[in-house]
Amino acid sequence: MLTNVTEIPVTQLHGEVWALKQQGYRLVTLTCCDLGDAHDILYHFDKDYTLKHLRLRLPRGESLPSITDLFFAAVLVENEIQDLFGVTVAGMVVDYKGRFLLSEGAPVAPLNKPIGIGIDIRAKAPVAEGGKAS
Repeated sequence: MLTNVTEIPVTQLHGEVWALKQQGYRLVTLTCCDLGDAHDILYHFDKDYTLKHLRLRLPRGESLPSITDLFFAAVLVENEIQDLFGVTVAGMVVDYKGRFLLSEGAPVAPLNKPIGIGIDIRAKAPVAEGGKAS
């Protein structure tokens, strides 16, 4: 479980990242997870071996503001999220327009779940040998 997580709205992203940079934090990476109707995006920062995380929920179809003007290294992972999850990242310093990791003809947003699909694995009964639920 992550500690030191601050949940923020997307409108506060730039200001929160700026504040962390001013405190001497460095960007480690970003993590994105498809929740179906939204994307859960975590920003991971480090200072003196102490991690801090910013978490935001980005509704599907909304664009994510880039932080590449504050941390140029974000260009790599922002392009990756754009390619693999189909999240539009607005204002990137270098935008590969969906061709950073994926070639022409590759599936679009291959890590996204189809909309409306949600499987609760906790509701499934274990299947014993022979294919019968136990």
